[in-house]
Amino acid sequence: MDILHYFIMALLGFIGSFFSGLMGIGGAIINYPLLLFVPHALGVAEFNAQEVASMSMFQVFFASLAGMLAFRKKGKDYALINKDLVLYMGSSILVGSLAGGFLSKYLHAGLINILYGSLAILAVVLMLIPVKGKAIDAENHLSFSKIIAVSSSFLVGIVSGIVGAGGAFILIPIMLTVLAIPTRVTIATSLAIVFISALGGIIGKLTTGHIPALPTLFVILGSILGAPIGSRISSKMNVRALRYGLVVIISFTAIKVWWSILFL
Repeated sequence: MDILHYFIMALLGFIGSFFSGLMGIGGAIINYPLLLFVPHALGVAEFNAQEVASMSMFQVFFASLAGMLAFRKKGKDYALINKDLVLYMGSSILVGSLAGGFLSKYLHAGLINILYGSLAILAVVLMLIPVKGKAIDAENHLSFSKIIAVSSSFLVGIVSGIVGAGGAFILIPIMLTVLAIPTRVTIATSLAIVFISALGGIIGKLTTGHIPALPTLFVILGSILGAPIGSRISSKMNVRALRYGLVVIISFTAIKVWWSILFL
């Protein structure tokens, strides 16, 4: 790796992490296509789907950790991390991501891309369904279906472990649309859930051997810097703008991934 390669990998990690803090996503919905296409387009490196999935999982882990800690430093924002949601959805997504990370080594790269693109389309559809969030009391108590929360997060965990994502790009639409969780609570809480998911995914990815060490290291360095900046901006943004910003990001990613599957 030369200096340009180092810089590009760190910059890609920073971009994914920035949107992690801004939107409450792990960043893989951004970083997966960036890592897959940008280094190759610039002629500095070329990674296959398994390597990109592994780098994305490490990026998600550190980006969600940095974003979560950034929220914790601000009292009113930290209160938006709902502990019940983290307990039920975090534990089940952890089990799912462990299984998915282990299973990923048996899947063809093309199948991983198809799975990723399909999830992105589903996420966009869910995000476009108008739903009013439930009320939350002063003690941060929120009613939601525990069965749906546990089962949906387990399935998301399996898929996210396979594609190397924390799962927030599909978890957030489920929380907003199916569970009707308020937007700001969803964004803050999803970072904590995705952190748990990424922990399981990393353990699973370590069994695959598809981890390019130096590129992953620089992606991580960029990730640590971007999330705190994104979280600060997120707290000042309009809720509607955050929601539709997610729709745009996920839509663009779905188009790019499916274009590569069908025409490249």
